[in-house]
Amino acid sequence: MYKHPEWSYSAVLYELNVRQFTEEGTLRAATARLAFLRSVGIDAIWLMPIYPIGVEGRKGSLGSYYSIRDYMAVNEEFGTEADLREFITTAKSLGMHVLLDWVANHTARDARWITERPKEWYERDAEGVAKVPWDWTDTAKLNYANRDVWRGQIEAMCYWVEQFGVDGFRCDMAMLVPIEFWQEASEVLHRLRPDIFMLAEAEEDNLFDRAFNMSYQWNIHHVMCDIAKGARRVWDVRNAIHSERARYPKEAMRLSFTSNHDENSWSGSHQARFGASLDVMTVMTFLMPSTMPLIYTGQEVGYDHSFEFFERDAIPASRYVEGYATELYRRLCALKHSERALAAGERGGEMIEIENNAKDCIMTFVREVRGSRVVAIVNLSPYTIHADFNTGIYAGRYRDAMTGEPYQLASHVECDLLPWSYKILVK
Repeated sequence: MYKHPEWSYSAVLYELNVRQFTEEGTLRAATARLAFLRSVGIDAIWLMPIYPIGVEGRKGSLGSYYSIRDYMAVNEEFGTEADLREFITTAKSLGMHVLLDWVANHTARDARWITERPKEWYERDAEGVAKVPWDWTDTAKLNYANRDVWRGQIEAMCYWVEQFGVDGFRCDMAMLVPIEFWQEASEVLHRLRPDIFMLAEAEEDNLFDRAFNMSYQWNIHHVMCDIAKGARRVWDVRNAIHSERARYPKEAMRLSFTSNHDENSWSGSHQARFGASLDVMTVMTFLMPSTMPLIYTGQEVGYDHSFEFFERDAIPASRYVEGYATELYRRLCALKHSERALAAGERGGEMIEIENNAKDCIMTFVREVRGSRVVAIVNLSPYTIHADFNTGIYAGRYRDAMTGEPYQLASHVECDLLPWSYKILVK
């Protein structure tokens, strides 16, 4: 695995859906909100694909971000190359990093490569027609048996690093492309920029073999959704966390989230999916070991809506205002930045569990490293739980991370925990 960029260990990532982020739906309008995102505590922006979208087989009136006509151009819907440069320049001036979304598995059906590259660049059926992957009827499957495709992809990725100074890539459906391609792409990109950051939308074990810094934490996300619905209990997420730490290298980073563009558009808003458990589940995305938390477009202001994916469905300006959710994220981002114990990858503290009397409903644990200690008491159930546990060596004086008030953690704790409640203590 390549060395992680220094900024990534304590970072909070933001997924920016340009089409829906502002009423204008442009990069220029998005640039004007970067200072606000930074004030919330965002460290890096992942831009959903900014490339021209195919017309053939287009879904809806505007099409899918992930049906790309030209890997080395900017979608006119969002603005110009100059607008993108200004966005990146502004983000960097504010201390933020920018990742581009990369779709290596397929292109649009009327992509430039369809006509400008040899037929062998695509997988084709008996009639010579470019194959459709899965049910993505607006796309054409690239042929990774052809090394020229590898070179074409890598050339295009290098273009954005060299010409625009992007800091890395979020790689769509990374498991559909040979790991050997990602290894070669990462090697070339790291020669250009030793601090390049690579995020895989996948969970396979081999992703961290000289290819990616971070992968999606899909499994734990779905466990958390099931707990919110009452379909699973707390020991399922506990077991999943321990299983992950045994499965992946210690330095591997994992992306934790309550929402992203897929979950939001196809499964519903984060409020609809998590209901009363939303706050505590959000807190968990910041507390779990080895993770970098993700905030999706609109979550920072508590916007409750499932965006149309192929149409303009923007957040009204009147709804993009600071509120309860903003303050929650500000406090959690500040906690992530200030406590070394919550660092992602190998630098953070392991999750040390404190035994309690209701392990099917509550989690009591500590993360600690080099003088930084975070104690978490979370009720991941819809019930009021009479908790009873001994804190042992972790008893003592703390500060409540959410209120800033001093807190004395007794050696023996016996108290009622309200449904979906939490307390985070820092030493």
